[in-house]
Amino acid sequence: MPINIPQELPAREILERENIFVMDVDRARSQDIRPLNILILNLMPEKEKTEAQLLRLLGNTPLQVNVSFLHTATHESKNVSKSHLEQFYTTFDEVKDRRVDGMIITGAPIELMEFEEVNYWEELKKIMDWAKTNVTSVLHICWGAQAALYHYFGIGKFELPKKCSGIFSHTVNEPTVKLMRGFDDIFYAPHSRYTDVDKEKIKAHKDLQLLASSEEAGAFIIMSKDERHIMITGHLEYEVQTLAEEYERDLAKGLDIDMPKYYFPDNNPTKKPVNKWRSHAHLLFSNWLNYYVYQETPYEWD
Repeated sequence: MPINIPQELPAREILERENIFVMDVDRARSQDIRPLNILILNLMPEKEKTEAQLLRLLGNTPLQVNVSFLHTATHESKNVSKSHLEQFYTTFDEVKDRRVDGMIITGAPIELMEFEEVNYWEELKKIMDWAKTNVTSVLHICWGAQAALYHYFGIGKFELPKKCSGIFSHTVNEPTVKLMRGFDDIFYAPHSRYTDVDKEKIKAHKDLQLLASSEEAGAFIIMSKDERHIMITGHLEYEVQTLAEEYERDLAKGLDIDMPKYYFPDNNPTKKPVNKWRSHAHLLFSNWLNYYVYQETPYEWD
């Protein structure tokens, strides 16, 4: 997919080196097609890394996509420059009168806080309520998935005895659902979190489907039965070195942290990890864009 992103966005250079098909505004306007408009609410502190991870996956289908970024107005980001936010991001007040085809709400490293303690929780609730009528489909990732489960479906999170970190195997529970088309019966995905959601509550909820889960990492891919909300409790978008960087960061902080499971070859952190989830990451994003955004969104919004 050609993705239309600003020429000056730092992630653009990374994507071009990887031969990801990016497109400038002039070329996009010359194509007589209706592009999909995707809005990314980026709650991660290192926003530029998350931008590259998500854009890489959004750039792998034949569809043309216009991508724009949203940040919270009620929280000041400390790990990204103000100029970066001013140049490439908007706030909810600037988009609340728009309708968009798809939206991604990322995770955030705040999962040990109660939702109501998060300083932008009220703003996030407004955004999630707006998405119910103004967005065709929303993809929620990690803490974003937990927030959606809590806000929309009343399912809370609970703290784990130790951080769930590593590359875990997952089983497809609903192979006939469009989102899971092409998935192997068993596939791998990264997790990195201190909290979890109750798998049995998800399975028992009348408005939810548990599409894939892990014996060790719990519920993984959850979808609302109206197919408007997809919740991913892990991080298929992670690059191969991301868990290693998080592990080194936690060690540097002096945290009592275990090595990510099934990640380093021979459990040796000096050995380079192997990416075992890349193909399924691309497949999930491609299926989401095709089946739940492109084929469901109106050509012209009323």
